[in-house]
Amino acid sequence: MLTEAHGDDTARRSISRIPVIALVTVSALYVACLLLGDLARFDAAVVWLGITAELSAVAVCIFAVLRTRRSQWQVVFGAAAVTVYTAGDAYYLSALNGQHSLSVVSAADVAYFAFYPLMLGALVVTVRKLKGLTWPLLLDSIVGALAAASVMAMILAPVLQAGAGSSTTFEMVVVVIYPVLDLLLISTIGGLMTSRGLDLGPRWPLLVAGLMLFAIADIAYALGTQDYIAGSVIDAGWILGVVAIALWIDGVARAGAVLRHHDRGMPAVTMLMVSTGSAVSVLLIGCQVPIAPLAQALAALTLLLAAAPLLFRNRLLVALATTDDLTGLPNRRGLIRDLRGRLGGRRSGALFFLDLDRFKDVNDALGHDVGDALLVQVGERFARPLTSNDLLARLGGDEFAVFLDGVSLEEALRVARRLEAELAEPVQIGTASLKISVSIGIALTPENGTDIHLLMRKADIAMFRAKSSRSGHHLYSSMDDDGGARKLRMLQELRAALVEGQFELHYQPKVHLPDDAVTSVEALIRWNHPVLGQLPPTSFLPLAEEAGLMPELSTLVLEAAVAQVSRWRADGLIISVAVNLSQSCIQHGLPRQVRTLLTQHHLPPECLMLEITEDMLMGDPAHSAKILAQLRADGIRISIDDFGTGYSSLAYLRDLPADELKLDRSFITAMRSDRRAGGLVGSIIDLAHSLDLRVVAEGVDNAETLLELRALGCDLAQGFHFAKPLPAALVVPWITGHTPVAAVTSATG
Repeated sequence: MLTEAHGDDTARRSISRIPVIALVTVSALYVACLLLGDLARFDAAVVWLGITAELSAVAVCIFAVLRTRRSQWQVVFGAAAVTVYTAGDAYYLSALNGQHSLSVVSAADVAYFAFYPLMLGALVVTVRKLKGLTWPLLLDSIVGALAAASVMAMILAPVLQAGAGSSTTFEMVVVVIYPVLDLLLISTIGGLMTSRGLDLGPRWPLLVAGLMLFAIADIAYALGTQDYIAGSVIDAGWILGVVAIALWIDGVARAGAVLRHHDRGMPAVTMLMVSTGSAVSVLLIGCQVPIAPLAQALAALTLLLAAAPLLFRNRLLVALATTDDLTGLPNRRGLIRDLRGRLGGRRSGALFFLDLDRFKDVNDALGHDVGDALLVQVGERFARPLTSNDLLARLGGDEFAVFLDGVSLEEALRVARRLEAELAEPVQIGTASLKISVSIGIALTPENGTDIHLLMRKADIAMFRAKSSRSGHHLYSSMDDDGGARKLRMLQELRAALVEGQFELHYQPKVHLPDDAVTSVEALIRWNHPVLGQLPPTSFLPLAEEAGLMPELSTLVLEAAVAQVSRWRADGLIISVAVNLSQSCIQHGLPRQVRTLLTQHHLPPECLMLEITEDMLMGDPAHSAKILAQLRADGIRISIDDFGTGYSSLAYLRDLPADELKLDRSFITAMRSDRRAGGLVGSIIDLAHSLDLRVVAEGVDNAETLLELRALGCDLAQGFHFAKPLPAALVVPWITGHTPVAAVTSATG
């Protein structure tokens, strides 16, 4: 059945091309006959070949309308314009009765005039989805058309006056108005091009070319009205213009929806500058030599209307500066602007800061397109429980803000719970069903202040408290300022550090105790703070975990470590690297992320080990075991870090997919002073070996502890006794100069 459907679709497409092929063929014959004949005299064959080309254009348009099932109004309007114009030409030819031409104005002009509003309708339908831009674009078009008309009136007026003796004033107006209407359509297209928001379809140059041919033919007709003969070269402009517009319509129908956003286009002021420059030129020429009063009036009107789009553009710039592009909600500037009139005195209110929990996981696992669609739907859900008097804004990223005007504490808390409840149901994005939650910080006015920035800071502190405590929402209190402001400032600096790349990795060698070989290192992050200097991970990782930044930090470490291993291997150093991951990183997308990263750097899976702390594994052992099993199936090795500090370790050890146990440094440090600590370490080593797990001792700081670990059968060790964490540039020199401890011990013994 699929084969039959595909065959039917191919057949329909083949049939739909027949009118286009016929149109191109007839048009080519028409041009050939026109060039081979006399360009200035009546030729019946050329005339009827021309009308045949127009009828073929009508057929193409009808097929386009049927293809889109009349759902694209720009196709419908464009097809109607071509059909009406062709009907006018058909009437004109049928009314000739052997004459070379009809009078200047005939019944055919009714159809010709109808062509312009229909084409203008096709363009207006195209721009109507650009909210707030339709009138500015139309004004730009009118200004452009008036400027062109003023130039045309200045040039054509003398010629038209010379022929005025044989034509009425009405006939002259009709003759002149056609080029003006052509230029109006061309100016409208110019306005669309400058909008930087629309694509008129894959064949838009044909539309422009068609209207240009119309304008050239109409100007030529105006200049030689008395000498016009049906079938002359002037007709070619109109006929080929109709053909070009029909082919544009066919292209729009085949491409689907015409409204597609793009970033390239002419500068927005280009057409306005050309229009006003033309009008000023006409007025300056009028100051030097006599020109038609109509030209001067049109130029003055052009300059008058040119000021109107500037007003619209100013409003548009203000709207863009205070509106979030993705959701259409006010942004941070818009929120501050709207809050200014609502704070002050004893007027009550509540400001909410809302931050989505683990939103980055959605972006990493499913892509930014899904993340953007999620933000749009979340914004719509947040709007449901709010009244028309409340404010909702998107501050950036996954942060939103709500301001409730004139509410009490109880009402504010009630709205906060309703906002949380809006995300109780999963959000459906395509085939993905996403479960998301939100942390809400609440600051009240006037209790917590009436200054906008102070209130926003306190709402941010409260939101941070809600996120760190996972309480859903938190009401700001003076107790939150106990270190809260410092933590908030540190958090802001941490976010800036992620953007600016202030982190680097150091690597601590892991020594294989049986032969003292160094085949692996552990990657440890350092923060090069611009003021405080280099900070160890203990000074900022807990804050990053509270703020939900650990997935981003872990991704940074993972990518940098894998890239470094790739460089080492390219230089001939075969070494693996261990990377620490937090529980928030153990998500469904992790195996795919790791596979992609290794593939990009052409590395085997055994060059990477992931270290996960024991307590994090215990948080959700079933989920963790599933993800880790997928990683191990791909060849990635797993190490359980800080082993012995968690709960129920032995109960889960058998089922957790792991290759290595890493003894917590507290056991190793205690071995020198506590005999029982040594016995416990020995027991853990024996237990691990019985489960086919290697054991790593971290925090080895002296030779005595190292000798005891060797005696107990420990597999690997790391610590200051061997080396501190080293910058990447010092790892190779250290490994090259590494002297086996066993050799030193035997030499001194």
